[in-house]
Amino acid sequence: MVDKHSGLWDQCLRKIEGKIGANTYGTWFAQTSSSQLDDRLAVIEVPTSFFVDWLEEHWVDLIRSTIEEITSWSPEIRFSVRKNAPVSAGAPLDFSTTDASAPSRAPALPEKQDVPPPVSEAVFPLNPRYRFEDFIVGESNQFSFTAAKAVAESPGATSYNPLVIYSGVGLGKTHLLQAIADYCVRNGTASRVVYISAEKFFTDYLKAIRKQDTSAYVEIYRNADILLIDDIQFYVKTEACQRELIHTFNTLYQLNKQIVLSSDRPPSTLKGFEDRLISRFQWGLVSDIDRPDLETRMAIINHKAGDHGVRIPREVARFMAEQIDSNIRELEGALTHLITFSIYKRAPVSLEIARDTIKSLGRVKSITSPTISIGEIQKRTAGYFNISVELLTGATRRQEIATARHICMYLCRRLTQAPLKSIGTEFGNRDHATVIHACKNIAARLSTDADFQVLVSRIQNRVQQVASA
Repeated sequence: MVDKHSGLWDQCLRKIEGKIGANTYGTWFAQTSSSQLDDRLAVIEVPTSFFVDWLEEHWVDLIRSTIEEITSWSPEIRFSVRKNAPVSAGAPLDFSTTDASAPSRAPALPEKQDVPPPVSEAVFPLNPRYRFEDFIVGESNQFSFTAAKAVAESPGATSYNPLVIYSGVGLGKTHLLQAIADYCVRNGTASRVVYISAEKFFTDYLKAIRKQDTSAYVEIYRNADILLIDDIQFYVKTEACQRELIHTFNTLYQLNKQIVLSSDRPPSTLKGFEDRLISRFQWGLVSDIDRPDLETRMAIINHKAGDHGVRIPREVARFMAEQIDSNIRELEGALTHLITFSIYKRAPVSLEIARDTIKSLGRVKSITSPTISIGEIQKRTAGYFNISVELLTGATRRQEIATARHICMYLCRRLTQAPLKSIGTEFGNRDHATVIHACKNIAARLSTDADFQVLVSRIQNRVQQVASA
C-alpha cells in the first residue's frame, strides 16, 4: 500500500516541479513523501515543522489542485514531521526540535592551518535568483549595493553594523539581503547565516514562549554569524517581542557578528518601536534605494530578457521602461507578459506587441505626451520665483533660492526621464546624491504642508501647459 501511495505522490511531485520550477521544488518538495494518499486523506511527510508551516501557508492549494488533477480526488491534506529525518544543507532548520545542549552545526576551526574551513550554511532557504551578479546597479542603488557587498565580504568587520537598507516596494532591498546571505554561504565569509522575515522571527519567538522553552530559539538566532531580518517594519511590537529583539541585537553586536535589516522607511520614522531599538538601528549605516532611472530600468529589462533567452530591441526596452517606472517587480511582470504575448502571436518582440502588452495591463500613460526638457522646467520655475535661471542653478545657498532649486530638481525628476547624474549636471555640475537629497526634502515637505503642495502644483501646471501648447 505504501508503494502505491509513493507512486501517486511521485506523480504529483513531477507535476508540481513542472509548475513551480526546479529551484523552488528542490527547496520545499524534494524532501517530501506520502504515507497515505487516497480519496479520503493525503498525509504528506516533511523533514521539520518549519516545512509544515511554510507548505500550509504557501503551497497547500497547489498540492490540493495537483492531487485532484492526477487522481480526481479531493482528500483532506495533513502534514506529518518524519522522525529523525535528515535535513539537507540549506534547508529550513526547525528550532523546535533542536537540542539546545548540542554544539552549533558549524564546527569550530581546527588549529592546523592546512585544514580547510568548514562549509558555510544558511539556516533558512534562499532564492537562487537573488545574487549580487543578478542585481542591476544604477545611480539609484549603487551606494546600497556597495555597502551590501562590503558587508558580505567582511561580515562584522566593517563600520556598517548594523546595515539598514530601506526602500519602497519592489526596488531590490530583499534582493540585496539575500545576495549578502548567498555570498557568505558560497564564499565562506560566515559559517552560520540566518536570513529571516521579521514576521517569521516573531512567530518563532512566540512558539518558543508557548513551549516555555526559548533555548532552541536562542541557539539559532543568537549564535548567528550574520543575521538578516527582512521587512522589520512588520515586526510585532509588543513589549516582550521588542525586548527579545534588543537582547538578540546586543548579543550579536557585542560578539562582532553582523546584523542586516531591511525596511520600507527610514529607521527614524518607524512607528511603534522603542527609542532604544531605533537608536540601535542607526548605530551603523542606513542606506536607501531610490526608484531606478530610465537607463537602469532598460538594463533590468535586457538582463531579465536574457534569462528567458529573448532579445529585446532597444526601442522596445525604452518604451517598456518609460511606461513602468514604479518598481522592478512590476517591470519584470510586464516583461513576462510581453514575452508571453510574443509567443502567443508567434511573432518577434516588437513595439506593437509592447504597446498591446501595456494596454492589457492597464498601464498606458503618456504614449503621445509631449517631451519636457530640463531647461524648460528650469525656465518656468525661475520665472515663477522671479529669478534668473543662472541664479537658480548657481552656487548661492540663500534659503529662498535653495528652495526654488530643490523644487526644480524635484520636477525634473518627476517630469523627465533624465538620469539623476544628468539632472545634477544641469544644476551647476552637482552630483546625483545632491539631487536625491533635494527630491526627498521636497517630498517630505509635500506630505505635511498643504500650502507647499499648492505652490509646487502651480509650478508643475505651468511647465506642463507650456509643454503641451
